[in-house]
Amino acid sequence: MTAQVQLQELLNDLTDGGGPVLETLGRMNADALQHSGLDERTALMARISALVALDASPTSYLVHLGMADQIGIAPEDIRAVLIELAPVVGSARIVSAAANIERAIQLASG
Repeated sequence: MTAQVQLQELLNDLTDGGGPVLETLGRMNADALQHSGLDERTALMARISALVALDASPTSYLVHLGMADQIGIAPEDIRAVLIELAPVVGSARIVSAAANIERAIQLASG
């Protein structure tokens, strides 16, 4: 398999919201949560806040939203974080984050 084909498969995995790359990112992020000293909920809320501030892609949200769902963070909690962040990051980042979160949910739904 050529490097170009491997790169295309990697990009397809990321844009489709699955595959071994996303699984690796999920494991890597789950492992990091165990070492921060923060409880899982606080750590994930901090990470989601960072994704908003960075204007992260939908695929970046996908891993974190999956972990948030597993520990019981409700959509209302994520919405509250967006509201809380709005004065700090601005309306453009919040609108972008909301769209990227929606796209991540669509990716997860298949």
